Amino acid sequence: MRDSIDLGGYLRRIGLLSAESPDLQTLRALVAAHAATIPFENLNPFLGLPVDLELAAVERKLVQDGRGGYCFEQNLLLGEALRAIGFEVTNLAARVLWNQPADAITARSHMLLRVELEDRSWLVDVGFGGMTLTGVLQLEQRLEQVTPHEPFRLLECDGDWYMQARLPAGWKTLYRFDLQQQYPIDYLASNYFLSTHPDSHFVTGLTAARAEPGRRLALRNREFALHTANGETTRRMLRSATEIREVLENDFLIRLPPHPELDRRLDSLPAVEADATL
Repeated sequence: MRDSIDLGGYLRRIGLLSAESPDLQTLRALVAAHAATIPFENLNPFLGLPVDLELAAVERKLVQDGRGGYCFEQNLLLGEALRAIGFEVTNLAARVLWNQPADAITARSHMLLRVELEDRSWLVDVGFGGMTLTGVLQLEQRLEQVTPHEPFRLLECDGDWYMQARLPAGWKTLYRFDLQQQYPIDYLASNYFLSTHPDSHFVTGLTAARAEPGRRLALRNREFALHTANGETTRRMLRSATEIREVLENDFLIRLPPHPELDRRLDSLPAVEADATL
């Protein structure tokens, strides 16, 4: 079991020459480069393959094999890279509220990171699919904060923090969380459910996302969407496994696994409902 990351390999994967100082400029550069380079995707659960959260397995998949992953893999990898550079990082867990009522009680099925820097606390999260945070947020409530994409803000109520993004229709909550430190074992049950349970949307459907400068790319089953910074969205329905493969490889930059069931699973995908969760 590896307990330290190959920092050089990770930096080459996200296209950064170096990241020597644990400062705010470096933190912002790492988050933006990671979100633009390593896609959010759920091909392993979709194909019935395990999602292994051991660091060596995550590195092999996301760094060496040219793949992406979902929140646990993405933020585990980023967190270990930040620690290797010298940042002080705490793992956190959140209850997803995207497309849910504000008072919904959902499982702690999402991972994010708290970073202590310059006598302040900051939040980073490169694993929320189509609304992945591409910037760095101060842990301060009701402050509208600029990111490379949408403005974000945090609201605090009775010890819970609510992560919100400002979309064309107004502020929308992504999830709520508290500041209790989480350990690797705390993510295992949620990871197992999300990657294996027949009711998990990561098992039953296909999701991919990537955040380029000025636009977001999102795939849900057969629907491929491009969301631009000015609020415009274009959508295209992919008709065949060949078209889905091309989008996954060329737009999401995924090196597809050589799985014998991949084309059959892609051909079985239904059309997506409007405003699907990514």
